[in-house]
Amino acid sequence: MKDKEKDKPPSIQEWKDLYNAAMEFKRIECWNWMRDSDLFGVQNPVNGEIGYCCIMGMLGRHFALAVYQGTEGLEGYLKIQSGEVDLHPAEALHLQKCLSVSFENRKFLNKKDLQLIKALNLKFRGHDSWPLFRSYLPGYLPWYLTQKEAKYLTLCLWQTIDVALRFKDDRAMLYAPMKNRYLVRVPIKNGLKWKGEWLEPSKRKKEEIIAEPDVNRLEELEKMKRRGVWEIDFVYSPYGIREKGERPYYPYIILWVDHRSGLILHHHIVKSTEFAFEFPEQNLKFVKKFGSLPREILVKREEIFRLLKPVAFKLEIELSKNKKLTMVKRVVEDMFESSSGER
Repeated sequence: MKDKEKDKPPSIQEWKDLYNAAMEFKRIECWNWMRDSDLFGVQNPVNGEIGYCCIMGMLGRHFALAVYQGTEGLEGYLKIQSGEVDLHPAEALHLQKCLSVSFENRKFLNKKDLQLIKALNLKFRGHDSWPLFRSYLPGYLPWYLTQKEAKYLTLCLWQTIDVALRFKDDRAMLYAPMKNRYLVRVPIKNGLKWKGEWLEPSKRKKEEIIAEPDVNRLEELEKMKRRGVWEIDFVYSPYGIREKGERPYYPYIILWVDHRSGLILHHHIVKSTEFAFEFPEQNLKFVKKFGSLPREILVKREEIFRLLKPVAFKLEIELSKNKKLTMVKRVVEDMFESSSGER
């Protein structure tokens, strides 16, 4: 988040354009005939990335457009929609990489939002009438739009209006001709015109995690007694942190939990971007302080599995991947319940 050009705020004219598009989107009330599963894409003319548009409001609440950015955003949307992920509701926030406009009651807008509306000389009245624009990134608090985000969301709103009005007369237009294809609005002639293409989402590039254990340090641990089974996982903290000049973020809380008793053996807080570097070191420090090794370690995340694999192999600890970590889940539920009570 240190790219100042990337974080440049929209100009007054760009805000006007965005609000105009949002008000037209609300006026046509396309949620009356489109479901949140009627997904389609809009290609960003600047970087070629596809945003997948989801219209919400058919159930009569939370009227909104969400634009899930790129393959990462699409994967998060699909995981939430399918229910395949076993998450506390607060954690679902961290699957979302999207831009959104929702229509809220006035009390849900903050001072900055209201000052902008006043500066634009706009007036809104009644329930679900006030436009609220936000950017969502996994691991970060929902935040204000940058100039690039505002311009792209404006394009998405106009393309959504176009698609929605045509969909009203042709419900088959979003039926994919083959599996894993989405109708995508693609700009031509420098964005002056648009066309529809059936495109497959691009392959998501995943960062390789390479862990080289310190053999000398592991030799110290080989003589330790072995008892019990541990569950190791991380969750996003329910509390955000803001550092000067940066977008507020949620750090990871790494948890070492006893599989039998549910007792938290150790925890460590770390920035998500520093997890791959800090976790191996913290794990070795904890083991040394704890004074014994587990017979088995249970994990569910691939990144933790990869980081622990060389250590587990060297120390002859059984390492297993499980879809559910029962005791970690209980700890996380208690954690979020406590944080909700404090707020």
